[in-house]
Amino acid sequence: MMLIGYILIILMILGAVAAVVFEDLLNSIIALGFISLIAAGLMYLLKAPDVAMTEAIIGAGLTTSIFIFTLIKIKGSGN
Repeated sequence: MMLIGYILIILMILGAVAAVVFEDLLNSIIALGFISLIAAGLMYLLKAPDVAMTEAIIGAGLTTSIFIFTLIKIKGSGN
């Protein structure tokens, strides 16, 4: 159980570094969604399934889709 937690933490750090390093904003947004999904997994491991489900739905799903929609709108109005 501890090993899985450490692996998720390492993946979360790698995702954060990737979000900063990527030049393309879409790739950064996807990396941020990945971080939220891993955070949901960590919360589930900490015996908080209700918080994990909320993080997965709102953090990984809704926030990522809002960021992508905003990026599409910004690129469309840049003419």
